This record gives sequence, structure tokens and C-alpha cells, in this order.
Amino acid sequence: MGFFKKLKQSFSEKKNAVTEKFKDGLVKTRESFNEKLNDLFARYRKVDEDFFEELEEILIMADVGVHTVLDLIDELKQEVKRKNIQEPEAVREIIVEKFVEIYEADAETLYTLNLQPDGLTVILFVGVNGVGKTTTIGKLAYYLKNQGKHVMLAAGDTFRAGAIEQLQVWGERVGVPVIVQKEGADPASVMFDAIQAAKEKQMDVLLCDTAGRLQNKVNLMNELEKINRVIAREIPNAPHEVLLVIDATTGQNGLVQAKSFKEVTNVTGIVLTKLDGTAKGGIVVGIRNEIQIPVKFVGLGEKLDDLQPFQTKEFVYGLFADLWKENEASQSDD
Repeated sequence: MGFFKKLKQSFSEKKNAVTEKFKDGLVKTRESFNEKLNDLFARYRKVDEDFFEELEEILIMADVGVHTVLDLIDELKQEVKRKNIQEPEAVREIIVEKFVEIYEADAETLYTLNLQPDGLTVILFVGVNGVGKTTTIGKLAYYLKNQGKHVMLAAGDTFRAGAIEQLQVWGERVGVPVIVQKEGADPASVMFDAIQAAKEKQMDVLLCDTAGRLQNKVNLMNELEKINRVIAREIPNAPHEVLLVIDATTGQNGLVQAKSFKEVTNVTGIVLTKLDGTAKGGIVVGIRNEIQIPVKFVGLGEKLDDLQPFQTKEFVYGLFADLWKENEASQSDD
């Protein structure tokens, strides 16, 4: 059984709402990507150097990441040579295989949140202003609450005007408590108060907002170090997650942000927002392969439940669903 057929069968046997969310959320990326691939396959009669050069450009334009694309093209060339592939159409399946391999190289546990079985789990959120950090915290609170967790929020972004009120609105909307101080207060002090309150109320998870922009990288590093120090003093080995929120529509700039934050704090996972609003969903692959930080959640729409845990096969299905249909149709015509 071919690779396309195996994956397609696995989804027909296990079709669910999450699968459809990934398919719907990646529609812009899928349509743009497929259109370019179809045009490429239609114009070339054989797999040659010119074919690979155009394929390389298509992948880079999808924000897969330059280093990832170069490695991918090299692997495709080797596979084509090894299998003596002549027809461009046959390269489709190998592309999908390579995308899956990038993620399946890691254990599945890398993509799950490090929730503590006993005691309080502290999750710190970092990211520049405007990426949807506060909205992500609210939606993750909703997700965890639906899993039966008792969740509390900490309004640690005390520098941005309106940030505290915005988080309070999300707290009311989701139905979870929010710990706040006045605007301009010391964020580390907010974290201390929040941890004490979370312990007292026997919360399961504390989601902590932080400032999205300070004057320079040194200030940001000092602020995050202070916050981490206060948290670790109250709860050993915390924070248990440091999630970097990135706006998928920013494309390569998102990779730059990830590299910058990785320099100043121990980022354990990425939350990629607004994936449904971009044609460059290949950034998911670029982040994983070039920065070695797992994407743990993706934003697939505006609804409360559209923040979903990242899942390899669902992502690949959402990215290539139309190609599988075309592959099956071409096989039935033969």
C-alpha cells in the first residue's frame, strides 16, 4: 500500500472534529501550496535540476525555512535518484513523507504540555506585542478548564496599557480567576501573589502573562530572569513550560522572534496563532526543523475551541488533503 493511501486510510478510519479543524484552518496554505505544486508538475515532463530549483522556491515562499528547504531538496534528489523516478508527479508522495519524517523524528510527548500530576503547574507566556498572547492565554484556559483543570491567570504584563483589563475580560469570559496589580507594578510581584493565591485555592494550572516589549534585550532578559527566580523559589522546577506565542501571518519574522527569545529564556514550546489567516503555514515545519522547539498549540480560527494541540498527522492531513484526492483520482484513471 502506498504512503498516500496509508495516511488517507488512517483518517477515514478515525475522522473527528479535530481533523476537520486542521483541514479548515489550513485551507489558505493548502490552496496556495497545491496551486503552485500543480502548476510545477504540469509544466515539467521530467525531474531535472530546473524542476528542483522551482520546487525549492515554492517551499521557501511557503515559509518552510531556507535551511529546511535546502536539506529537504537534497533528500528529495537522493530519493529520486535511488528510486529512479522520472515523472514529476511521483515526487508528491516523497514530499509528504519528508514532511512527516521531520516531526515523527521526535517522541510524541514533546508536543504535549508538561502538566504536573500533583501540585500546581506554572506556565509562562512570552512573545512580542500584537501576536495574540493574551487571547492565547484565555483560549488555553478554556481548553484546560474543559479538561477538568482548575485554572488561574496572572496579569504579569503590567507595562502595556490595557493589558491587565484585557486579561480580566478573558478571565470573566472563560470563568477563571485573574490575579492583578496596578499598571506599572513589578511583574515578579504579580507572579508571587498569583502563586500564593493559586496554592491557597488549590489550583491545578497557573497561566502567567509577561511583557511583550521592554526597551532592549538586556531589560527583557533581566525581567524574565527575575520572574523565573521568584517562581522557582516558590515552586521548585517551575515554570514547567515557557511558551512563546508567534503570529503565523508574520512568516519569517516569526522565526527571527523565536531565535531572539530562545537567546534570553528557556523556551519549551511554541504557540502559533492565526494559522488560519495565512498562506504560509509552512512556518510550522521551519520552526521545528531550524529552531528545535516543538510547536505545542496552533490557532485555527476565532472560536474559543479553535486553539488546538499540535498533532503531526492532522497537520499533514490539513496541508495535503487535496493532494491525496488528486493522487487517488490519478490512480483510478490509470
